[in-house]
Amino acid sequence: MIFGLNVKRVTMTETSNIPQHIAIIMDGNGRWATERGQERSYGHQAGVDAVRRITSECTRIGVKYLTLYTFSTENWNRPADEISALMGLVLTSLEDQIFMKNNVRFRVIGDTNRLPADVQQKLRQTEEHTAANTTMTMVVALSYSSRWEITQAMRNIAAEGITDITEETISRHLTTNFMPDPDLLIRTGGELRISNYLLWQIAYSELYFCDTYWPDFDEKALHKAIESYQNRQRRFGKTEAQVENEE
Repeated sequence: MIFGLNVKRVTMTETSNIPQHIAIIMDGNGRWATERGQERSYGHQAGVDAVRRITSECTRIGVKYLTLYTFSTENWNRPADEISALMGLVLTSLEDQIFMKNNVRFRVIGDTNRLPADVQQKLRQTEEHTAANTTMTMVVALSYSSRWEITQAMRNIAAEGITDITEETISRHLTTNFMPDPDLLIRTGGELRISNYLLWQIAYSELYFCDTYWPDFDEKALHKAIESYQNRQRRFGKTEAQVENEE
Protein backbone atom coordinates (compact mmCIF):
# COMPACT_ATOMS: atom_id res chain seq x y z
CA MET A 1 0.00 0.00 0.00
CA ILE A 2 1.42 3.39 -1.06
CA PHE A 3 -0.04 6.60 0.45
CA GLY A 4 -3.15 4.61 1.40
CA LEU A 5 -3.73 3.35 -2.16
CA ASN A 6 -3.68 -0.27 -3.18
CA VAL A 7 -0.95 -0.26 -5.81
CA LYS A 8 0.55 -3.42 -7.26
CA ARG A 9 4.30 -3.04 -7.18
CA VAL A 10 6.23 -4.11 -10.23
CA THR A 11 9.89 -4.80 -10.76
CA MET A 12 11.92 -3.57 -13.66
CA THR A 13 12.16 -7.02 -15.19
CA GLU A 14 8.35 -7.37 -15.29
CA THR A 15 7.56 -4.36 -17.45
CA SER A 16 8.74 -2.56 -20.55
CA ASN A 17 8.06 0.83 -18.95
CA ILE A 18 11.68 2.00 -19.14
CA PRO A 19 12.23 5.78 -18.97
CA GLN A 20 13.08 7.10 -22.42
CA HIS A 21 15.29 9.81 -20.93
CA ILE A 22 17.19 9.59 -17.64
CA ALA A 23 19.08 12.61 -16.28
CA ILE A 24 21.57 12.16 -13.46
CA ILE A 25 23.24 14.53 -11.01
CA MET A 26 26.40 12.55 -10.30
CA ASP A 27 27.12 13.73 -6.78
CA GLY A 28 29.45 12.41 -4.09
CA ASN A 29 32.77 11.79 -5.87
CA GLY A 30 34.76 14.07 -3.57
CA ARG A 31 33.20 12.78 -0.35
CA TRP A 32 33.67 9.19 -1.52
CA ALA A 33 37.40 9.86 -1.97
CA THR A 34 37.79 11.82 1.29
CA GLU A 35 36.25 8.97 3.30
CA ARG A 36 38.96 6.72 1.83
CA GLY A 37 41.78 9.12 2.66
CA GLN A 38 42.30 10.05 -0.98
CA GLU A 39 42.39 13.29 -2.97
CA ARG A 40 39.11 14.42 -4.53
CA SER A 41 40.52 13.69 -7.99
CA TYR A 42 40.62 10.00 -7.02
CA GLY A 43 36.86 10.13 -6.56
CA HIS A 44 36.33 11.78 -9.93
CA GLN A 45 38.32 9.00 -11.60
CA ALA A 46 36.18 6.41 -9.84
CA GLY A 47 33.16 8.35 -11.05
CA VAL A 48 34.25 7.76 -14.65
CA ASP A 49 34.09 4.02 -14.00
CA ALA A 50 30.51 4.48 -12.79
CA VAL A 51 29.68 6.36 -16.01
CA ARG A 52 30.93 3.38 -18.03
CA ARG A 53 28.81 0.95 -16.00
CA ILE A 54 25.62 2.99 -16.15
CA THR A 55 26.03 3.85 -19.83
CA SER A 56 26.37 0.20 -20.76
CA GLU A 57 23.39 -0.80 -18.63
CA CYS A 58 21.20 1.98 -19.98
CA THR A 59 21.87 0.89 -23.54
CA ARG A 60 21.14 -2.72 -22.59
CA ILE A 61 17.73 -2.02 -21.05
CA GLY A 62 16.54 0.41 -23.74
CA VAL A 63 17.08 3.96 -22.41
CA LYS A 64 17.31 6.36 -25.37
CA TYR A 65 18.84 9.45 -23.72
CA LEU A 66 21.18 9.67 -20.74
CA THR A 67 22.09 13.19 -19.59
CA LEU A 68 24.91 13.52 -17.06
CA TYR A 69 25.58 16.66 -15.00
CA THR A 70 29.35 16.65 -15.24
CA PHE A 71 30.54 20.19 -14.45
CA SER A 72 28.35 23.18 -13.61
CA THR A 73 29.09 26.84 -14.21
CA GLU A 74 29.31 27.18 -10.42
CA ASN A 75 32.04 24.52 -10.37
CA TRP A 76 34.43 27.06 -11.89
CA ASN A 77 34.68 28.39 -8.32
CA ARG A 78 36.38 25.19 -7.14
CA PRO A 79 40.15 25.01 -6.48
CA ALA A 80 42.24 25.35 -9.64
CA ASP A 81 43.95 21.98 -9.19
CA GLU A 82 40.60 20.17 -8.98
CA ILE A 83 39.33 21.94 -12.11
CA SER A 84 42.53 21.00 -13.93
CA ALA A 85 42.12 17.36 -12.89
CA LEU A 86 38.50 17.36 -14.06
CA MET A 87 39.41 18.82 -17.44
CA GLY A 88 42.11 16.17 -17.77
CA LEU A 89 39.53 13.49 -17.05
CA VAL A 90 37.31 14.83 -19.83
CA LEU A 91 40.18 14.37 -22.27
CA THR A 92 41.05 10.85 -21.18
CA SER A 93 37.56 9.47 -20.55
CA LEU A 94 36.04 10.27 -23.94
CA GLU A 95 37.17 6.96 -25.35
CA ASP A 96 35.91 5.00 -28.31
CA GLN A 97 35.10 1.92 -26.24
CA ILE A 98 32.32 3.50 -24.21
CA PHE A 99 30.62 4.92 -27.32
CA MET A 100 31.40 2.62 -30.24
CA LYS A 101 31.04 -0.64 -28.30
CA ASN A 102 27.57 0.41 -27.11
CA ASN A 103 26.55 2.27 -30.31
CA VAL A 104 26.14 5.49 -28.28
CA ARG A 105 26.04 8.96 -29.75
CA PHE A 106 27.79 11.69 -27.76
CA ARG A 107 26.44 15.23 -27.37
CA VAL A 108 27.49 18.08 -25.10
CA ILE A 109 25.50 21.02 -23.71
CA GLY A 110 26.81 24.01 -21.79
CA ASP A 111 28.97 27.11 -22.10
CA THR A 112 31.79 25.21 -23.79
CA ASN A 113 33.57 28.42 -24.85
CA ARG A 114 34.88 28.63 -21.27
CA LEU A 115 36.62 25.25 -21.57
CA PRO A 116 40.30 24.83 -22.51
CA ALA A 117 40.91 24.70 -26.27
CA ASP A 118 42.10 21.08 -26.22
CA VAL A 119 38.97 20.01 -24.33
CA GLN A 120 36.74 21.84 -26.83
CA GLN A 121 38.52 20.10 -29.69
CA LYS A 122 38.14 16.67 -28.08
CA LEU A 123 34.43 17.28 -27.51
CA ARG A 124 33.89 18.25 -31.16
CA GLN A 125 35.83 15.23 -32.38
CA THR A 126 33.83 12.85 -30.20
CA GLU A 127 30.53 14.36 -31.32
CA GLU A 128 31.53 14.00 -34.97
CA HIS A 129 32.93 10.49 -34.57
CA THR A 130 29.80 9.15 -32.87
CA ALA A 131 27.20 11.05 -34.92
CA ALA A 132 25.96 7.91 -36.72
CA ASN A 133 25.44 5.85 -33.53
CA THR A 134 21.78 5.13 -32.85
CA THR A 135 21.18 2.95 -29.76
CA MET A 136 21.37 5.77 -27.21
CA THR A 137 22.49 9.39 -26.95
CA MET A 138 24.68 10.33 -24.00
CA VAL A 139 24.50 14.05 -23.25
CA VAL A 140 27.19 15.56 -21.05
CA ALA A 141 26.28 18.84 -19.32
CA LEU A 142 29.66 20.55 -19.11
CA SER A 143 30.13 24.13 -17.89
CA TYR A 144 26.34 24.10 -17.72
CA SER A 145 23.68 25.67 -15.55
CA SER A 146 19.99 25.99 -16.22
CA ARG A 147 19.87 29.71 -15.46
CA TRP A 148 22.70 30.27 -17.95
CA GLU A 149 20.81 28.21 -20.54
CA ILE A 150 17.51 30.03 -20.05
CA THR A 151 19.24 33.42 -20.10
CA GLN A 152 20.95 32.53 -23.40
CA ALA A 153 17.62 31.37 -24.84
CA MET A 154 15.95 34.68 -23.89
CA ARG A 155 18.78 36.67 -25.47
CA ASN A 156 18.53 34.68 -28.69
CA ILE A 157 14.75 35.06 -28.82
CA ALA A 158 15.09 38.83 -28.33
CA ALA A 159 17.83 39.03 -31.00
CA GLU A 160 15.53 37.28 -33.47
CA GLY A 161 12.80 39.82 -32.80
CA ILE A 162 10.25 37.20 -31.77
CA THR A 163 7.29 38.75 -29.94
CA ASP A 164 4.79 35.87 -29.90
CA ILE A 165 6.64 33.75 -27.32
CA THR A 166 5.20 30.37 -26.33
CA GLU A 167 6.54 27.47 -24.29
CA GLU A 168 7.51 25.84 -27.59
CA THR A 169 9.47 28.97 -28.56
CA ILE A 170 11.51 28.73 -25.38
CA SER A 171 12.04 24.96 -25.64
CA ARG A 172 13.23 25.36 -29.23
CA HIS A 173 15.90 27.84 -28.12
CA LEU A 174 17.27 25.71 -25.28
CA THR A 175 20.45 23.67 -25.73
CA THR A 176 18.38 20.51 -25.17
CA ASN A 177 16.07 21.12 -28.15
CA PHE A 178 17.22 17.89 -29.86
CA MET A 179 15.83 15.54 -27.21
CA PRO A 180 12.70 14.97 -25.09
CA ASP A 181 12.48 16.20 -21.51
CA PRO A 182 13.73 13.76 -18.84
CA ASP A 183 11.28 11.17 -17.58
CA LEU A 184 13.41 10.45 -14.52
CA LEU A 185 15.95 12.62 -12.68
CA ILE A 186 18.32 10.79 -10.33
CA ARG A 187 20.57 12.50 -7.80
CA THR A 188 23.16 10.46 -5.94
CA GLY A 189 25.13 11.46 -2.86
CA GLY A 190 22.37 12.20 -0.36
CA GLU A 191 21.63 15.83 -1.17
CA LEU A 192 18.01 16.86 -1.79
CA ARG A 193 18.29 19.67 -4.31
CA ILE A 194 18.37 20.22 -8.09
CA SER A 195 21.47 22.47 -8.20
CA ASN A 196 20.53 24.56 -11.24
CA TYR A 197 20.12 21.53 -13.51
CA LEU A 198 17.56 21.32 -16.34
CA LEU A 199 15.08 23.47 -14.43
CA TRP A 200 12.81 24.05 -17.43
CA GLN A 201 13.03 20.47 -18.68
CA ILE A 202 12.20 18.64 -15.43
CA ALA A 203 8.84 20.35 -14.86
CA TYR A 204 7.12 16.95 -14.99
CA SER A 205 10.04 14.60 -14.43
CA GLU A 206 9.93 12.04 -11.65
CA LEU A 207 12.63 12.79 -9.04
CA TYR A 208 14.69 10.13 -7.27
CA PHE A 209 17.26 10.83 -4.55
CA CYS A 210 19.57 8.27 -2.97
CA ASP A 211 22.38 8.32 -0.42
CA THR A 212 24.74 6.26 -2.59
CA TYR A 213 27.81 8.18 -3.72
CA TRP A 214 28.21 8.24 -7.48
CA PRO A 215 31.31 5.97 -7.63
CA ASP A 216 29.26 3.25 -5.87
CA PHE A 217 26.18 3.71 -8.07
CA ASP A 218 25.91 0.46 -10.02
CA GLU A 219 23.43 -1.50 -12.13
CA LYS A 220 21.46 -2.61 -9.06
CA ALA A 221 21.12 0.98 -7.87
CA LEU A 222 19.98 2.05 -11.33
CA HIS A 223 17.35 -0.70 -11.39
CA LYS A 224 16.09 0.42 -7.97
CA ALA A 225 15.65 3.98 -9.26
CA ILE A 226 13.80 2.76 -12.35
CA GLU A 227 11.55 0.52 -10.25
CA SER A 228 10.65 3.56 -8.13
CA TYR A 229 9.77 5.42 -11.34
CA GLN A 230 7.68 2.51 -12.62
CA ASN A 231 5.63 2.36 -9.42
CA ARG A 232 4.50 5.96 -9.76
CA GLN A 233 1.53 7.24 -11.73
CA ARG A 234 2.45 10.12 -14.04
CA ARG A 235 -0.67 12.29 -14.29
CA PHE A 236 0.55 15.53 -15.91
CA GLY A 237 -2.22 17.50 -14.18
CA LYS A 238 -4.97 14.94 -14.75
CA THR A 239 -6.76 12.96 -12.05
CA GLU A 240 -5.89 9.39 -11.17
CA ALA A 241 -9.19 8.18 -12.65
CA GLN A 242 -8.54 9.96 -15.95
CA VAL A 243 -5.13 8.36 -16.31
CA GLU A 244 -6.46 4.92 -15.48
CA ASN A 245 -9.24 5.26 -18.07
CA GLU A 246 -6.65 6.09 -20.73
CA GLU A 247 -4.58 2.99 -19.97
